[in-house]
Amino acid sequence: MLKRVHAIAGVTGFALIVVFWTSTVISELFGSYETIAAVKAAILWGMIALIPSLAIAGASGMKLGGKRTGGRVGAKKKRMPFIALNGIFILVPSAFFLASRSSQGVFDAWFYGVQTIELIAGAVNLTLIGLNIRDGLMMTGRLRPQKRKAAVSTRPNV
Repeated sequence: MLKRVHAIAGVTGFALIVVFWTSTVISELFGSYETIAAVKAAILWGMIALIPSLAIAGASGMKLGGKRTGGRVGAKKKRMPFIALNGIFILVPSAFFLASRSSQGVFDAWFYGVQTIELIAGAVNLTLIGLNIRDGLMMTGRLRPQKRKAAVSTRPNV
């Protein structure tokens, strides 16, 4: 049961970050200021689901990993503090700042500077969570490591 809760929470968190990230990029590139403000407000509301899902994934992962520190479990455990700190100190404050500024119609250098930082930090978290999902799938046998192909020479035998 705990494995299932962990998987669902992790994939939910990952999916929400994908939605937040892509909706931000699309609204910034193609939307009006009103659309950007609506996306920023929706992201704040979406954190009501995101934060608990990532907390549940992290806590259940630590419980499932036990005292193991090596291999894929160790790699997942090492990534989690970076994911959490990135979220707590960069992504959450950025979301509040950007939602506040956009709701006031303030789209200045500060807004776009913080927006850039948020997009980079979001991409980092997507990468790290994606690696954790990959490692989890490999640990459960649902994903097999790809065998490296031997280099093939195109030179004719002489």
